Parts: sequence; structure tokens; C-alpha cells
Amino acid sequence: MNGRNEYVLVIPAYNESATIREVVQGALQHFGTVIVVDDGSSDGTLEKIADLPVTLKHHPENRGKAASLWNGMQEALKLGAKGIVTMDGDGQHDPSDLPRLLRAAENHPDKLVIGSRLWNRDKIPKARYRANRFANFWIAWASGQAIEDSQSGFRVYPAQLIRLCRFELGRDQSFVFESEIIIEAARHRFLCIFQPVQTTYPKNARPSHFRPVKDIARITRMVAWRLFIRGFFLSGLWRSLSENQGLKPQKL
Repeated sequence: MNGRNEYVLVIPAYNESATIREVVQGALQHFGTVIVVDDGSSDGTLEKIADLPVTLKHHPENRGKAASLWNGMQEALKLGAKGIVTMDGDGQHDPSDLPRLLRAAENHPDKLVIGSRLWNRDKIPKARYRANRFANFWIAWASGQAIEDSQSGFRVYPAQLIRLCRFELGRDQSFVFESEIIIEAARHRFLCIFQPVQTTYPKNARPSHFRPVKDIARITRMVAWRLFIRGFFLSGLWRSLSENQGLKPQKL
């Protein structure tokens, strides 16, 4: 692999027939290798992209976003990727932001790069914005760093980080995984940097699979357990509180 092919893009997809083709076509403008993991879709998602030059992985039944991401990442590692980019299939992430994320990853190869959306709060549904801010506090505490957007799935992971991590990947972890990996990354000394990105909510997209109350409760339980086994990590709490004061997205 060389050039843009050093990075592999993974797109988890569950019932994304309305948006997946446009997302993949946009991604192919920036990546030589795109992996789409269809998580047991029943709406013809796979058929929408069957003619496009992508690697398709299929789960016969729905296993959750965490399993889709993880399986796509393992496939990317087999292909020799030095970095793994993830984006959602619902059209929320703008492929034109991909070059900025890749530049950040090139400049900071030992960091987890996350596309930060919360600067543009007027474009985000209020319930999701509040849930994200609540999750940010807990994940910042557990990871000992300032967190701008813990729930964004628009990311670049160093391949070495993925090799080091181990997770349980049941369906209940679908939206816990992307929070837990921030904490696990910090444990392995891969801290986060944030790149402001655009956020769109296409009118034809299916309703979000994210449930603010239930999924944030699951994330909070995960974080509470992580804090418990670390003796509540009070230095992380202090760092989170101090560094998040007046936090603004970091331009890279």
C-alpha cells in the first residue's frame, strides 16, 4: 500500500439503502480501498452498491454497529492498512471532510483523530446534542483528557491501536464501542485530537439507530465500571474539568 491506499475506509451499514450509494461514491473519490459491512440489512442496502468497486462483508443477521466496525477493521488490518478510517452510511458525514481527517492523521500518527461536530450545534437535534455533551463529561473523566465529541463515528484509527485492543461485541455494545475505545486508546497512550467537520441529516435517511436515553445509559454504565476498577481516577476527573473549560474545536 502507498499514498491514499495506506488508509482503508470502513463503513458499517444497517438498512441504509436510501443513502449508502451516495456515501460510497463520495468515499471512493478519496480512497482506493473501501470496506462496507452490511449488518443484516433487510432493505436492499447491498444491492444499491453491488456494482461499485468496494469490498463487501455481510452479516446474515443484525449484530450491531460495534461488531460491524470491528469486523471491518480486522479486514483492513489483513490488507495491511496503517490507518483505518470509519464513517457512517446514513449520509451524516460529508466525504469532502475526509482529506482534512487524513492530514490530521498524517501529522499525528500516534493519535486517534475524531471528526468533531458539536461546534455546529444548530444543525444537531437537541436531544442528541445534550446526550453527547453528557457522554463527553464521563468519557473525558475516564480517559483523562478533554473530549469535544465522544459520539462521532467519523474517525481515523492508527492500525497499531486496533491491534492492541480487545472488546466484547454484543448488540448491547453497539453504541458503547466508540466511547469505550476512546478510554482504551488513552490506556495505551493513544490520545485524541479533534478536527471540526460538517454535519448533515439527509431528509431521505432512515431514523437514527442511536437512542439517546438507553444508549447513553449503557455508555455511562461502561464508564462507571471503568472508573471503579481504576479507583475512580480522580486525576482524570480534575484534568477533564480543567481542560474542558471554554473548550473549542482544535483546527489541525
